[in-house]
Amino acid sequence: MKQPTPAKVMQSLELARLASVSPDTLRYYERNRLLPAAHRSSSGYRLFPPEALMRVQMIRGALSVGFSVKELGQIFTVRDEGGAPCHQVRKLATEKLALVEAQIEELKTKRHELKRTLVKWDQLLRRTPHGKRAGLLEVFARSKEDFK
Repeated sequence: MKQPTPAKVMQSLELARLASVSPDTLRYYERNRLLPAAHRSSSGYRLFPPEALMRVQMIRGALSVGFSVKELGQIFTVRDEGGAPCHQVRKLATEKLALVEAQIEELKTKRHELKRTLVKWDQLLRRTPHGKRAGLLEVFARSKEDFK
């Protein structure tokens, strides 16, 4: 459940606690223009406006689904200048989904190959006396036809 937006300016420690990130993460977000530069108190503490909590939550959510820091920096720059990068964000998400789908297909292929490899290795191990080399890794050096 999302926490309510604080009604007052927060120091970085408070924002970090509310957003479940470290103060170092907040500094990283600032350096990479994901968070606007914080104002400073007279004693030098970084001060964030109440809406910074939602911004950090948006950043964390976008990063969790595959957006890069660079991409988010560009998106937030457009937003902060009054633009509406929604179509760009949607296009990027579509591209990320396509990449994930391709990775899933690659993983399925690897899973299939590993299963075939284990079957072949089990056959070799059954025919190999205990303490002797079965030549498991050598299977990879054989032609694909020998491996079937």
